[in-house]
Amino acid sequence: MNMTPKEIVSYLDQYIIGQFEAKKAIGIALRNRYRRMQLDSVMQEEISPKNILMIGSTGVGKTEIARRLAKMLSLPFVKVEASKYTEVGFVGRDVESMVRDLVMASINLVKAEHKDKNRGAIDEYVEKKIIEKLLPPLPSGASESKKEDYKKSFEKMRQKFKNGELDDLEIEIELSGAGGEISDTSMPPEMIKVQESFLKILSAKSESVKKEMKVKEAKDALKSEASEKLLDFEAIKSEALERAQNGGIIFIDEIDKIAVSSKSSSRQDPSKEGVQRDLLPIVEGSDINTKYGVVKTDHVLFIAAGAFHLTKPSDLIPELQGRFPQRVELSSLSEDTLYKILTQPKNSLLKQYEALLSTEGVELVFEDEAIRAIAKVSQLANEKLEDIGARRLHTVLERVIEDISFDADEHKGETITVTKELVSQKLDEVASDEDLSRYIL
Repeated sequence: MNMTPKEIVSYLDQYIIGQFEAKKAIGIALRNRYRRMQLDSVMQEEISPKNILMIGSTGVGKTEIARRLAKMLSLPFVKVEASKYTEVGFVGRDVESMVRDLVMASINLVKAEHKDKNRGAIDEYVEKKIIEKLLPPLPSGASESKKEDYKKSFEKMRQKFKNGELDDLEIEIELSGAGGEISDTSMPPEMIKVQESFLKILSAKSESVKKEMKVKEAKDALKSEASEKLLDFEAIKSEALERAQNGGIIFIDEIDKIAVSSKSSSRQDPSKEGVQRDLLPIVEGSDINTKYGVVKTDHVLFIAAGAFHLTKPSDLIPELQGRFPQRVELSSLSEDTLYKILTQPKNSLLKQYEALLSTEGVELVFEDEAIRAIAKVSQLANEKLEDIGARRLHTVLERVIEDISFDADEHKGETITVTKELVSQKLDEVASDEDLSRYIL
């Protein structure tokens, strides 16, 4: 991933309106990952990532930035919620499991890349196995003329296979027994190994399984088997661990939920401070055991985010504050910003609703004045009630077009225009009554 900071910001601009400072900080942090890898190994070890703390109300784009980063990057990335973790010794997920999740994400990423590189060999394996079921190989010692006829028949069958003409045929295939993997990475590595040992014992008792299925289903089943046989899992594991250590990104959402307000005694909820103290060595850099090996977190980039409504960043323990040197404050959304969120991003909310109704043969059109009215009501609702940012648009829009959506089947082939008058009709009474809007908007 060697995009420049400007290119990263430009990509995020397609989906997230405003919040330039947050995008800029992330663009620089990601570019520094690439820059570091161009240096000699001694200097690489000295350069630690500059972790980022994003501060802003709910719905202003913190999580959306993380979601878009995950789609953009070819780097291991996980998003976790700080509020889901518990202090060591309490029932629940321990903070080390976020690193195990990162390694799992890295394994899946590298495995997908290796599958892509070996796609030709995997497809050939699947094709050969299925065709040989439909057209069994000739016995040894067959005459040359029979071998020629067999080659021609095989080629015809292959062409039909590629064209999908054989997809509905029923065949019996033999699948090799797989040990399987434990997907719950929140468990300690020791527990995972015990469970995997049981799986191996069970699979050893049935080395292969015969199943009746259609050719179309057999293709997918055999692809999985082909991957296990053709891919070098040791190489995948080694590359995945390296990527997790040097390119991994962990996005910790809701970090404000584990901050302890200075107004209350920390004794009231010691587990919050306990989670912070458990998190500290991971963010500082430590060795974490995973089922695939030991991972060093010294060069993992941590991006934390929180609304900090009831607490403030200084309510985090000082040591943890110091591990997030970059602070970025995301601004609240104005009426104009909400209007841009409705109209500018790729696959904006309006485009989503238009696409949904097009499946019913209805063309939905929003007048510009109607869009501005929706943005205005959303901004007023955020001002009067709890500020939930762009998420308010979902509620308001759903209210505006619920009847159109309900009766869509009766308007096939029609164009329905959402006007300012329709928005007023649907929202004026609700917006003016604060008690009513509290429940509806």
